[in-house]
Amino acid sequence: MGRILIADDHDSLRRGLAQALADAKHDVEEAPNGNAAIEKLHEGFFDVIVSDLKMGGSTGLDVLKTAKVLHPSSAVILMTAFGSISTAVEAMKAGAFDYVQKPFEIEEMEIKIEKALELRRMQHQIDYLRHAQDDIYEFDRIIGSSGALEKVLDVVRKVAKSQTTVLVRGETGTGKELIAGAIHHNSTRSARNFVKVNCAALQENLLESELFGHEKGAFTSADKQRIGRFEQADGGTLFLDEIGDMSPNTQAKILRVLQEHEFERLGGTRTIRVDVRLIAATNRDLSAMVATGTFRDDLYYRLNVVAIEMPPLRERKDDIAPLAGYFIRRFAGELKKKVEGLEPDALKLLMRYNWPGNIRELENAIERAMLLADGVRISGEDLRLGDGISAASPRDSASIVKIPPTGIPLEDIERLAIVEALKLSNWVQKDAAELLSISPRVMNYKIKTLEIDFPRGRRAAPAHRELPAGA
Repeated sequence: MGRILIADDHDSLRRGLAQALADAKHDVEEAPNGNAAIEKLHEGFFDVIVSDLKMGGSTGLDVLKTAKVLHPSSAVILMTAFGSISTAVEAMKAGAFDYVQKPFEIEEMEIKIEKALELRRMQHQIDYLRHAQDDIYEFDRIIGSSGALEKVLDVVRKVAKSQTTVLVRGETGTGKELIAGAIHHNSTRSARNFVKVNCAALQENLLESELFGHEKGAFTSADKQRIGRFEQADGGTLFLDEIGDMSPNTQAKILRVLQEHEFERLGGTRTIRVDVRLIAATNRDLSAMVATGTFRDDLYYRLNVVAIEMPPLRERKDDIAPLAGYFIRRFAGELKKKVEGLEPDALKLLMRYNWPGNIRELENAIERAMLLADGVRISGEDLRLGDGISAASPRDSASIVKIPPTGIPLEDIERLAIVEALKLSNWVQKDAAELLSISPRVMNYKIKTLEIDFPRGRRAAPAHRELPAGA
C-alpha cells in the first residue's frame, strides 16, 4: 500500500489507472497535466509518481526533475509512446525508476509500482540497519532454563504469532528488549523490520521526530526529509523501551497511531498510514502513574493487552551459571584472553549476590573479572561486586556496623544483619545462614525469636521451639 500520483492529460487512461490502483488499496491522486503534477509535489510526498512523458505544459522530465529535488526517495515511472523510447532511456539515466511503453496492461503497471514500493521498503530497512545491531532472537539462543524464565517464554510462544500489543514489565537489565525481539522474530512479521526506540534517551521534540519523521524545513536543523521509526517499521514491529518516560503530548500521538494506524510527519500535512505491531517496555509502575495522572489511562489499556513480567535475576538464580558462562565465552573472544570458566569460590559468590542491576550487572561484572583474571579461570578475588569491594575479603574492608553515640541494643544490630543477609539471599534462609556463618537451624531460630517479618509471597521455615544442642 502506497501513496501514488498519476499525471497524464489523457483522461480515460489516467482515471482507469487511478481506479485500478485504488481498488488495490493504494492512496491515489490525479493530475491532468505536468503543471498540476508539479503543484501536487510541492504540496506533499508520494511514494510513486506515474507520469506521461509528453503532456501539455510541463513534461514528464520536468516532473521527474522536480520530484528528485523535493522528494529524492520517491520513485518515478514514466509512460511513453513508441517514438519516445530514447527519451525514456535518458530519463532513466536522470533518475527515473522505470518506464512503460503505451499501450500497456494494468497488471504490468501494478507490477512495476509494487517493485518500486518494495525497493522503498528495502531502503527504509537499510537506513534502520545502519543504526542497529543484527540481533538474533531464536528461543534456543536465549540463555537460561530456570522455571521463572520458562514461564515467560511460554507466554512469548503463545503471543508471538498474534498481532496483539504487548507490554513487557520488569527492572532495568532483566532482558526486556531480548523478549521483545523474540516476539518479533517468531511472529509472522519476522521478515520485516524490528525497530527499537529508547523513549528515555531523547527529549520530547527529538523523540517525536525519531518516531514520526519530519519534512524538510520543519524546524531549524531539518535540512532534509527524515523517515521516522513508525514508517521504518511498516509491516513489522516497533519496540518502545522505557515508555513510562514519554511526555503526555507524545503519549496522545502514540494512542492515535494505535487506534487509527496513521500519523503526520512533523511539519507535514499528508496523513501516512502504517501497519505496525507495537511492543512496549517499562521499569515503572504504569498503573500507579495512571492513578496520579502522569500516564494516560486510555493508552495504558491499549498497551496492556498482554503483559509479560520479567523476573529479576535474583529470582532466577539457576540462570546465573549459564549466563556467566556465555559472557565468559564472548569476552574471551573480544579480549583475546584464554579464560575458560569460574573457580568454585567465584561461582559461589555470584550465586550469593543479590544482583540489583540484574543481567546487565552480571555482564559488567564478568567483563571486569576477565580483565583482572590472570589464570584460565575467574577466581573470587577477580570479582568486584556491589560497591566494588572484593566479595572474597570482607574482613579487610572498613566495618559496616555503625554504632550511634547514644548506643544501640545488640538485638537490633543482630536483626539488621539477619534482614540484610536475607535480602542478599533473596530470602532463602539457608543461603542467608551461610553468609553469616551460622547453621540454617540457628538462622530459623533467630528469625522467630527476633520476629522478623518476611515480604509478601515469602515464608519463613517452621519454627523450632528450642535451639538444638550443637547447632
